[in-house]
Amino acid sequence: MPDLAALEMLLAVARTGSLSSAARQVGVTQQAVSARIRAAEAQAGVALVARTSRGSTLTPEGVVVAEWAARLLAVAAELDAGLAALRNRHHTRLRVSASLTIAEQLLPGWLVALQVAAQRRGEPRAEIVLTAANSETVAQQVREGTADLGFVEGPAAPPDVRSRIIGRDELLVIVRPDHPWAERRQPLSPAELAATPLVSREEGSGTRDALTAALATALHRPAGQSPVTVPPVALALSTTAAVRAAVLAGAGPAVLSELAVSEDLASHRLTRVTVDGLDLHRALRAIWTGGAVPPSGAARDLLAHVSRPRR
Repeated sequence: MPDLAALEMLLAVARTGSLSSAARQVGVTQQAVSARIRAAEAQAGVALVARTSRGSTLTPEGVVVAEWAARLLAVAAELDAGLAALRNRHHTRLRVSASLTIAEQLLPGWLVALQVAAQRRGEPRAEIVLTAANSETVAQQVREGTADLGFVEGPAAPPDVRSRIIGRDELLVIVRPDHPWAERRQPLSPAELAATPLVSREEGSGTRDALTAALATALHRPAGQSPVTVPPVALALSTTAAVRAAVLAGAGPAVLSELAVSEDLASHRLTRVTVDGLDLHRALRAIWTGGAVPPSGAARDLLAHVSRPRR
C-alpha cells in the first residue's frame, strides 16, 4: 500500500492539477512529488496520474484511490491528534501509587519540589493523583496500568516491573516507655522477637515482608517455611499511622520505619529496642512498566527528582 505521504501528494495533484503546484502545496520539490507518485503507482499496480503538457489529472483509477486516501488521511490526522493528547496528558497528569511509609513520610515533599521546579521552568503544574496502599497492591496497580509510577519498600523488587532503588531506610523495634523491653540492658535476640506477638501491618505490606525476610536470614530459615520466622500478630492494622497509635495506646511492640517514628523517639513518647544480629535496613524502590525509564513527562521528571543525589 502506498504510504501516507504519497497519498497526500496524490490528493495535492488532484486539487492543483499539476505536479509543480502540488509540490509547492506540500512543501517539497517537483521531482520528489513525481518520484512518490511513480512509486505509489508501482505499489498499486495501476496508473494514478495522467501527465500531459497542459498539466496532470487523475486517471479514473486515481480518482477512486484519491477518495479512499482522503478518508484514510482523515483517520490518520485523528490518530495523530489523539496521540498528541495522550502525550500531553502524560506531561500534565501523573498517577502515583505508593506504599504507606513512602506516601506519608516522603512523597509530599517530593511532589511539592516537583511542582516548584516546573513553576521555575515556566511549565504547567502536573495534576497528581496519589494512592496510598501496601507494597503488594502498589505493584499490582503499576502492572495493571492504573498507576504510572509506584513506590514500594521490601526485601526485593516486585516481579514483572522495572525498578530503581531511590533510597534506603531502617525498620526499628519500638515500644512505649513503660513496656518491659524499654528497660532491658541486653539486646533482644531474633528468636525472642520472632516469638513475641506484635502490632503489625496487614499481609502484603512491605514492612511486614521485610521483617519476615530479615528474621529468616538471622535464624537461617527459608522465609515463609517456618512459623518461627513470622512473629505472632497481636493486632493487624492497615496503616502505619494506626500501628503507631496502637503502640502509643499500649497494644504492644511493633516494627516500623524510622521515618515514621523519628519524632516520637526524639520526644521519648516511644523507645527503640535493639535486636542483636538482625539487619532491618531495606531499599526503597520506584517501579514502572515499559522501557528502561518511564515515558517522558511527569513520571520521568519525578523519578529523576527522587533519584538525584542529596547534598
